[in-house]
Amino acid sequence: MKRRCTKTAMAAGAVLAAVAVGPGGTATAQGPSCQPTCPGAGQPHPVTSEYDYLSQMVPHHEDAITAARQLRRSERPEMRQLGQSIVTTQTAEVGKMKGWLERWYPRSPAPSPRETTMPDLSGLSGDQLDQTFLRHMIPHHMMAIMMSQQLLMHGEARHAEVAGFARKVRDDQRAEVRTMWRYLTQWFGEQSLPCFPRGPGMPGMTPGPRGPH
Repeated sequence: MKRRCTKTAMAAGAVLAAVAVGPGGTATAQGPSCQPTCPGAGQPHPVTSEYDYLSQMVPHHEDAITAARQLRRSERPEMRQLGQSIVTTQTAEVGKMKGWLERWYPRSPAPSPRETTMPDLSGLSGDQLDQTFLRHMIPHHMMAIMMSQQLLMHGEARHAEVAGFARKVRDDQRAEVRTMWRYLTQWFGEQSLPCFPRGPGMPGMTPGPRGPH
């Protein structure tokens, strides 16, 4: 457990190193540790296999798509564009992941909906819609970045396509985190990153489905 926790902290550190910088280059978030710091951001299982990664990432993407669709009602064109980008990109990625699961893991359980880690945005509008989305989507993205980084760090990808996919998810969502953090700072004056999600291997975690190897 301690070894997995250390690797998780390393992965989380790579995320924070890229985005936890405030105006003027000053760090505004604490470094990662093996303590639960963001219970509301979801609790992913350790990424222990390629199947595990794909089967977790499908519902995680679907959760983001549902929330991002609500940004069609945003009064800010930047937020509407961000929402459409997330919907378009992640819908295509869900299709790709489901295709891989069907092709390579036909006898394993199909991804199933999980408890949402995003709030219900349907009743929000204006600044409340935008700020709530940003505050929750940043840690949601960070979780996907951590999962992707873990797959790569642990060498669990069995197919080159999945390794390339994980790198793209990590890099694309890291760029979106920077954008969303900039919006929170410029529009709402926030000076610290939203809470960091619990990482795989933290206390209370249990291994996810390994699938075939």
